[in-house]
Amino acid sequence: MDEGSNGSILSAFRNLFRKSDSQLEEHLREAVEEGEIKSEDVRILQNVIDLVDKRVSEIMSPRPDIICAEVDSTISEVAELIVQSGHSRIPIYKDNRDHIVGVVHAKDVISPLITQDAPQPNLESLMREPHFVPETTNLKALLSDLQSSRIHMAIVLDEYGGTAGLVTLEDVLEQIVGEIGDEYDALRPEEVQEMPDGTMLISGRVPLDEFNELFGLELVSDQVETIGGYLCEIAGRIPAQNETFPMGEWRFLVEEADAKHIETLRAVRADKE
Repeated sequence: MDEGSNGSILSAFRNLFRKSDSQLEEHLREAVEEGEIKSEDVRILQNVIDLVDKRVSEIMSPRPDIICAEVDSTISEVAELIVQSGHSRIPIYKDNRDHIVGVVHAKDVISPLITQDAPQPNLESLMREPHFVPETTNLKALLSDLQSSRIHMAIVLDEYGGTAGLVTLEDVLEQIVGEIGDEYDALRPEEVQEMPDGTMLISGRVPLDEFNELFGLELVSDQVETIGGYLCEIAGRIPAQNETFPMGEWRFLVEEADAKHIETLRAVRADKE
C-alpha cells in the first residue's frame, strides 16, 4: 500500500474517531470497559491520530539549545562534544547557526580517532547532508518524511530560512508513546524541583502556560513561549544572576543565567521571607 493510501485511510479514520456520535468511539469505550482493549492502547491510537494537528515547532529543541559544532572544529573536539552531550548526531555550522552545513554521526569519528599514526581527516569529509523541514510541518508529515528518508534528525527552519530548532525521530515517537528515557536522560535535572528549604528551582525553558498553572499566574506574551524568555522580555535584557521578580504570592530569583538566556530560577513564597 502506498503512502497516499495510508494517508487517506488515516484521515478517514481520524474523522470517524473525532465525531462525538461515532460508533467507533463507542465501541472503543465499551471495549475498554469490558477489558477487551487496554486504555493505554486507545491513548496511543488517539496520539497517532492527533499527529496531524501538531506542528514541528511545538516539539523541537529551540535554536539556543542545539548542541552543534563549527565546521573548522577538529575530530577530537567533536568527539568530546558527543561524549559530554550524550548525543550521537551533531549538527555542523559555518559562521553561525543559521548556516547548518552538515551532520556528523558518532560512528563517523570513531575510526579516525582509533587509527594510529594516520592523519585525522577534516570535519567536512565526514559530514552527512543535513535534512531541513519547515517549522509549520505537521508531525504526521514529519514522521513520514523521516521514515522515507531513513534519517533520525532534521533541522527546523523558520519562515525566513533561518534555523529555528532541531527535531528528532525520538521526539515524534514520544508524542505517541510518551517519554522515552535512557541512561543519559536520567542525568538531566527536572524542569521543576522542590528543594528541602521549601523553595523551588525552575528551568528557564518551562513553557509559560505550565508556569502559570504551577504558580497560579496569568502571564501572557505574543513574543516568547518560556518563562525565561518572558522575564527577558519584561526586563528588556538578559536579567543578571540574583535579580528578582515579584509576581503574585511568589518572588522569582534568577539562579543561573549567561549572556544569552536564563538557565534556572528559584521561586520563594513571599510569606516565607
